[in-house]
Amino acid sequence: MDLTKKAKVELEDRIDKIEDFIASKGLGASYLKKAQRTQRDINLALLLVGVVTAAGIAVWANGKKN
Repeated sequence: MDLTKKAKVELEDRIDKIEDFIASKGLGASYLKKAQRTQRDINLALLLVGVVTAAGIAVWANGKKN
């Protein structure tokens, strides 16, 4: 059983390496990179909006108490 698990792990690693190679050098790689950058930018913008909103609510609640 240990041999089959080891073989399975090695095959999965090889498949992951092949998929990474295709993603970086294959057809549509430039579009994939653009989509990943866009998704990262959207996530950062949403995080920033959330932080600003939480800070605004905290300031508003603190000002309302006074």
